Amino acid sequence: MSAIENNPDASSQSIAIILMVAVTILLALLVILLFQMPSLEYTIGMVPAIFTITRIDNVDEITGHLNYDSRVMLIHTGTLNYQNNNLKAKFYRNGQPVNAYIATMNGHDFISTSHAGVQWMGGSGCSGSMWTPGEMTAIDFTDGTFHSGDSVQVDIIDKSTSRVISRHVYRM
Repeated sequence: MSAIENNPDASSQSIAIILMVAVTILLALLVILLFQMPSLEYTIGMVPAIFTITRIDNVDEITGHLNYDSRVMLIHTGTLNYQNNNLKAKFYRNGQPVNAYIATMNGHDFISTSHAGVQWMGGSGCSGSMWTPGEMTAIDFTDGTFHSGDSVQVDIIDKSTSRVISRHVYRM
């Protein structure tokens, strides 16, 4: 036998085991941190599209004639439920704010608010206290608000934090 095989001070195997355990623990911590970190979209300044515009109708719902009715259909494409009375909306046309005020996304509360520029709001997303994934809300703006070729942006804002939680741009 050589001197290396009989040396009781040799510790390569012990060090290797310790290093393997340390690397495994570090990888596990990294995975845990990745799942608990806030969304990267928020950290780099981008806002996710949780509530998206599916279409904008510009024809009269009764006659079918073009009148630039400006009826916006929003759908909740996220995964969480939101209290719709804690949400408000701000719309933009071609990068400029639309002259409309939507202080709540709760249809019942909307009736009693000052809501300039909007005729009515309806749909399952605003009918109860929660806006759940897959539910839609229709917002009927003053006729002529949106036209063909417009770029329409909707920001949904959490009223408790004043933070934009959803942003979507729709090109007509």
